[in-house]
Amino acid sequence: MQIAASDPAALARVARRFEAQALGALLRPVFGEAPKGLLSGGAAEEQWRPMLVEHYARSWSDRGGVGIADAVLRELLRVQGTQPTPPHSEGTSP
Repeated sequence: MQIAASDPAALARVARRFEAQALGALLRPVFGEAPKGLLSGGAAEEQWRPMLVEHYARSWSDRGGVGIADAVLRELLRVQGTQPTPPHSEGTSP
């Protein structure tokens, strides 16, 4: 997906979606280990649980997340040349 650097709002949306996917991947095992019957049990719980995890992850990301989206957005802007590369301190390799 190619997004113009002149559209920072679109880049921010992409970064938030990425963060939501990463959070979902981190939350899936937690909900997979939850006691059976947490939502009332049965086949319906098994079918709806992934959507619940996805919703939690998206909501968390939309409300500020954990900083993954910010880091991804900075990198997207850097790669597209709209943000200068931070200088490296002396004695460290790039």
